[in-house]
Amino acid sequence: MAQAGVTEAKPAVPSMDGSVRRIRLFTALGLVFAWEIIATLGTVGVLYNDVVPHIWNIVVAIYEELISAGFYRDLGITFAEHVVGFIVGSIIAIFVGIWMGTSPLVRGALEPYLNAIGSTPKIIFLPILFLMFGTGIESKMAKGSLSAFFPVVFTTTLGMVLINPVLIRVGKTFNLNKWQMITKVYMPAMVNPVITGLRLGMAITVIGVLVAELKFADGGLGYRLGIYYEQFRIAPMYAIILIIFALAAAANVGMTRLQDRVNRHMAPTTTKGKKAAATASGGLGVVGTN
Repeated sequence: MAQAGVTEAKPAVPSMDGSVRRIRLFTALGLVFAWEIIATLGTVGVLYNDVVPHIWNIVVAIYEELISAGFYRDLGITFAEHVVGFIVGSIIAIFVGIWMGTSPLVRGALEPYLNAIGSTPKIIFLPILFLMFGTGIESKMAKGSLSAFFPVVFTTTLGMVLINPVLIRVGKTFNLNKWQMITKVYMPAMVNPVITGLRLGMAITVIGVLVAELKFADGGLGYRLGIYYEQFRIAPMYAIILIIFALAAAANVGMTRLQDRVNRHMAPTTTKGKKAAATASGGLGVVGTN
């Protein structure tokens, strides 16, 4: 029997990290094995020949791309189109989202139109963008901005609408000016929805830019991908696809780390705001705040 005042040690709970890593490893190995089987079936004539090339051929194609000067030219074009389109579309979306979130009148007027356009495939606007901006990189930047705008504006608006009204009342009670309200109340409360929208917008911007390059361009990774497809150079085509996938995954990891860092930075401010709201809620006559 355990003595009084002495707590018995609980059995350690096994960590799931090892199991998750093993599952990921076996999944990757299974995909590689299945891919090689399909590639072999194509080689012997059971399936279309070379539609699924052997992994080694794709690895060689990736290496050849990485040592090619033309690849880096196309990568630079796509990168510029994506970055400019994403930044411009996101900045406009954040301002519009804040405007809609703080004004029910503006939100009620604009929301039906944004919902209708946001649910429409943006590829239908490509002919208009080509007519307005030409077939150069400007039209791809415009397509990227259009793709980035909608997920960011929706999440920013939602983040503003869902801000705890008690926090806003407390800020006004403490006579915070507009800048203090933004930095102490609005930003900590809406940072997660906004960054989530930015992550989604960044991914959709990649798709939008690549689609525009596939349709009409003289440079870029999408253009390079289309050329390989037309020439039936399948291994280089898969190489470009995998490179794009790797770059998009790296960007997503970067945004995730940025979100974690912002959350750590904003945590003290948010905690103080919640404590102030809990203290002041009694005086404001508000019940049931979370």
